[in-house]
Amino acid sequence: MKKIIPYSTQTISKIDIESVVKVLKSDFLTQGPKVEEFEKTFSKKVKAKYAVAFNSATSALHASCLALNLKKNEALWTVPNTFVASANCSLLAGGKVDFIDIDPKTYNININLLEEKLKFFKNKKKLPKIVVPVHFGGNPVDQDKIWKLSQKYNFKILEDASHSLGANYKSEPVGSCRWSDITVFSFHPVKIITTIEGGIATTNNYELYKKLKMIGSHGITKSKLNFKKKTNDPWYYEQQLLGLNYRMSDISAALGLSQLKKLDHFIQKRNEIASIYEKNLITPFLEKPKIAKYSRSSFHLYVVKLKKEQKKFHKKLFNFLKKKNILVNLHYIPVHLHPFYKSLGFKSGDFKYSEEHAQSVISLPIYPDLKKKKIMYIINLIHKFFKKIKR
Repeated sequence: MKKIIPYSTQTISKIDIESVVKVLKSDFLTQGPKVEEFEKTFSKKVKAKYAVAFNSATSALHASCLALNLKKNEALWTVPNTFVASANCSLLAGGKVDFIDIDPKTYNININLLEEKLKFFKNKKKLPKIVVPVHFGGNPVDQDKIWKLSQKYNFKILEDASHSLGANYKSEPVGSCRWSDITVFSFHPVKIITTIEGGIATTNNYELYKKLKMIGSHGITKSKLNFKKKTNDPWYYEQQLLGLNYRMSDISAALGLSQLKKLDHFIQKRNEIASIYEKNLITPFLEKPKIAKYSRSSFHLYVVKLKKEQKKFHKKLFNFLKKKNILVNLHYIPVHLHPFYKSLGFKSGDFKYSEEHAQSVISLPIYPDLKKKKIMYIINLIHKFFKKIKR
């Protein structure tokens, strides 16, 4: 057991490699047929009408803010317990950022606090333009409740589903956009499937789809149906808005298509691993993930939390496991506590649940190729740690 066990890693097969090599030998490496095929296949998988592939989920989040017409001084609200991209996307689009604390049980956005803040800011006429719920660790947010609030308070919903491809909420796949305007997924190697680097945005709104397409490709359209000028020139194209080069390559799309075929298997394996942890990690000192009966988590992360009286051992447990070559991780340092966000006026104590979370949680290894022998080794080490502490 001396070999390093990461908290997550990609699962690449011979078929994946062959799919990439096939594209390398083809006529198209960048803007070829594979990107469009991946988009169409992906949208069907999550039951959305449209999908637009990007070179990262960060790009997809930024493009989504632009597509939703976020303007200067308009606000985006998200949670502090996320990767910085969930908040940065607003600033990159010229907007502002504020946060809603998490529910200490689900680690997702606290909907009661969201509603309280909406009521307060309605009186000040400073409601958010966009709310970004984050499906933490693959555990779906109560999206229908947020949708009802969006209808009442007139904000757009941009789901950050970077962790939750393959998850289900009330029999709906995350990404269907039944309760949102746009949903974004990540294909970084540690995520559910990988395209090396990559992301995708799904939507059921055709106008948003067109804007996302153009924003990710310099603001340009080559579709005659969308031209503002009437012309039959075969070389003609139009830049209709200010865009960026956020396009996915055919190489990445080919890998994504191959990986997507294994999605159900990956989700099954992740849930099996979570079940092994659930049944065998028996200690009164830790809280394990709780998934609602009407949800199925993708288990991108398996996060355990030290109970309040054990919080003082957080760093010790973290270092103990790392010394044993178990590369556990912390998800996340609260966004508002990073120096950049502190320079914007945020400070310690602003969002107590996210801060307590960061002082007490550890992400244990979980990925499809993780064998039961290694899982039990990790569990036994944790038991050993607490027995020593108890003494």
